Amino acid sequence: MNFIRICTTVLLLGGLIGCQSTYYNAMEKVGVHKRDILVDRVDEAKESQADAQVEFQDALTQFRSVVNFKGGDLEELYDRLNGEYEDSVEAAEEIRDRIDKVESVAEALFDEWQDELELYSNARLRNESKAKLADTQRRYKSLISSMRKAEKSMEPVLSALQDNVLYLKHNLNASAIGALKGELNSIDRDVSSLLNAMNNAIKESDSFIAQLR
Repeated sequence: MNFIRICTTVLLLGGLIGCQSTYYNAMEKVGVHKRDILVDRVDEAKESQADAQVEFQDALTQFRSVVNFKGGDLEELYDRLNGEYEDSVEAAEEIRDRIDKVESVAEALFDEWQDELELYSNARLRNESKAKLADTQRRYKSLISSMRKAEKSMEPVLSALQDNVLYLKHNLNASAIGALKGELNSIDRDVSSLLNAMNNAIKESDSFIAQLR
């Protein structure tokens, strides 16, 4: 557990977090600034996407096992596919939550940075800080766009998995497998597109974190 997470846990246990602004102020009092929190949250979002890649690949592998069914316990096969689908849903929810948290602290950081530009008496330093803010916002815009694109790419995969899981549940017989075979290529393409989008978001995250540090 890193320093920011330790501080967050302490503050939560102390009942100090009533809203985001209270949280950020409390963290600043222990030496953790919005920039640090943003880096931490981008890193967490990146980790959640890497974990989700594994979950979606596992779901695809399990779906392939279903359509290649040659005999045995079909209900057991359904249970495995349903489990992989539920794990994928959970991974997707975690990604959405972490991206929302990235947006929250980024907005707070940029608002504070913009306001503090007015406090400079040295025009040169103010202009340099203003230029740095603009560059960071530009990089952030690219980052959040790639994250949201990856998030959106999860929707067709989850929708297709849900449909096929439900169909298999309602038709636990060998003839149902034939109907599912026609879905494999489409799901395969959607998962491939999703993994590529997540890889791009992960690269953007690494670049953004390096720039802030």
